[in-house]
Amino acid sequence: MSESSKAVPRHVAIVMDGNGRWAHKRLLPRLAGHRQGVESLRRCVRACAERGVAVLTVFAFSSENWNRPQDEVSGLMGMMAKALAREVPQLSRDGVRLYFVGERAGLSDSVQAGLAQAQAATAHNDRMVLNVCFNYGGRWDIAQAAARLAARGEPITEQSLHAAMAMAHVPDPDLIIRTGGEQRISNFLLWQAAYSELYFSDRLWPDFDEAALDEALACYGARERRFGRTSAQVQQAAGHALRA
Repeated sequence: MSESSKAVPRHVAIVMDGNGRWAHKRLLPRLAGHRQGVESLRRCVRACAERGVAVLTVFAFSSENWNRPQDEVSGLMGMMAKALAREVPQLSRDGVRLYFVGERAGLSDSVQAGLAQAQAATAHNDRMVLNVCFNYGGRWDIAQAAARLAARGEPITEQSLHAAMAMAHVPDPDLIIRTGGEQRISNFLLWQAAYSELYFSDRLWPDFDEAALDEALACYGARERRFGRTSAQVQQAAGHALRA
């Protein structure tokens, strides 16, 4: 196995699925599962930083989640506000820079202000970038990028569209993890996932711990990423890199 294949992914993205089912199995309200999911995210952020991951992107609230019961949506919004107040100081101490990616319209003024304040408070950090996709959808991202280019009268090409995406500030994800046993990406990073390695875990998100993360990283490290090339070309390039 080449050294390049063992590399830690620079950018890990996660669909954090299974909070509600975790709670249901324990006869708890769904919001209890979401609260436990915040604990799992805290562990994951710390573990990714310790393992040298440069960018972590998580799917916190999709544009389709508005279709959930109103009490759950309201609870999630309140939980986001509390989590920001509680977590941002520690994230800042840990050198984590926060970005919130998604459509701000439709969010309350207080939630929008909280997102902006948290992002500004961590803007100077450079150890790891944490993208929180909130009120986000991959189709929305492509559409808003195209609309932005059209409004400026710019031609729509792969390069210009990519630069207008909401995630243009980071490289595309190397590894996308989905927990909870489902095997789909559910409108997450549709453009950016073109060459991402996909990893599906049966663990519900609140149970996704450091050991589960290490399993995903080990699986990624065992794969050969060819990007349209042959295996022989990849191995030849790796050999040249080692000799350089």
